[in-house]
Amino acid sequence: MATLRINNATLVNEGRETVSDVLVKDGRIAAIGSVSGETRPDREIDATGLLLLPGLIDDQVHFREPGLTHKATIGSESRAAVAGGVTSFMEMPNTTPPSTTLELLEEKYAIAARNSPANYSFYLGATNDNLAEVERADPKTICGIKAFMGSSTGNMLVDQPAVLEKIFANAPMLVATHCEDTPMIKANEAAARERYGEDVSPEMHPLIRSAEACYKSSSLAVSLAKKHGTRLHILHITTARELELFSNEPLGKKKITAEACVHHLWFCDEDYTRLRHQIKCNPAVKTARDRAALRAAVNAGFIDVIATDHAPHVWAEKQEPYFKAPSGLPLVQHSLPMLLDMWKDGIFDLATIVRKTSHAVADLFAIRDRGYIREGYWADLVLVNPHADQTVSKDNVYYKCAWSPLEGHQFRTQVVATLVNGVVVYENGQFANEAVRGRRLEFVR
Repeated sequence: MATLRINNATLVNEGRETVSDVLVKDGRIAAIGSVSGETRPDREIDATGLLLLPGLIDDQVHFREPGLTHKATIGSESRAAVAGGVTSFMEMPNTTPPSTTLELLEEKYAIAARNSPANYSFYLGATNDNLAEVERADPKTICGIKAFMGSSTGNMLVDQPAVLEKIFANAPMLVATHCEDTPMIKANEAAARERYGEDVSPEMHPLIRSAEACYKSSSLAVSLAKKHGTRLHILHITTARELELFSNEPLGKKKITAEACVHHLWFCDEDYTRLRHQIKCNPAVKTARDRAALRAAVNAGFIDVIATDHAPHVWAEKQEPYFKAPSGLPLVQHSLPMLLDMWKDGIFDLATIVRKTSHAVADLFAIRDRGYIREGYWADLVLVNPHADQTVSKDNVYYKCAWSPLEGHQFRTQVVATLVNGVVVYENGQFANEAVRGRRLEFVR
């Protein structure tokens, strides 16, 4: 593999900002600091004035393959990911067929090995009847077990109390949950239909998939985890009330952790009027008060990681009436620019962004040799120009669905280059080294 030296970059890493050089050799970070005396590398990048961050690790994406490839593929969405500085992803099991056996899971790994420029891992989906598969999953090769404790999409709802008890008691690794109370949501849907028929407005979504439904399910998950000593990670927290379920002690001391998603930190219910079903997602974007509480919880340590829940649908599907329009929005290309805009607005500092999108994800999932700019670690890196603007348009969106709810927004930073395993895979708006593929994530458990 070619050697590469990045000169004069402003490293944002482990709570510090330092101007330094980084030498990359054999896919890994060989040296940090003054490396000018080293043998001349095959390539040098002048990073004066640029930020150098660890590549983002997105712990929740839906890349739709197999079975839903009219919406997205592992190849298309991983390209979009690296264009946005995301160098590793963990993908969800609600595809067609759902990834609820180890054999089906390995088929997805094989697809990624052929097509993904980013590093990858996949969750094994829990169901009401696959406990044996859950129990024989290998913690060193699979990121986690995904349990839908609320019906979101597909037929993967785990709603039998005895099964939930067994999953929490016997899962050999981290259990990641989608928490919404389905009976409560169904009752809200029925009430909305009785009042409005099929003409339910997008503004009703956070009332139908309500804060109460989120809290009821999340509190159940936390109680089960405490009862069984489960390593629990609750995905996409959306409400102020749910935050009371978590602590802000150091991450290494936690067995129960929480994730927030960029769209819940960015949008609020006031945006439904303008964007309608473009921001319909499960759990729903909620109030400005909830958004403010989530932002504060990120800074205070109650929220441990930030992800996207990237979930693309084709444009025509999103124009359907409320009960037919699917939930989910494409975000993986734009999560870093969104967070950096929030940095510019004084909401988060750079160290917090790096910690919640890279360091903490690597620590929480026990990922081997990634998530930090450290000598010996894989060189998953992203260079950012903190002073360049870029406007989102259909011409520069790489999602297969070909749209973004952020179209027309002018970001105040720009991803200059993304390195995966020491190879430049995206640079100055172009994909490079197209034949290079990412690696399967490994876990130290």
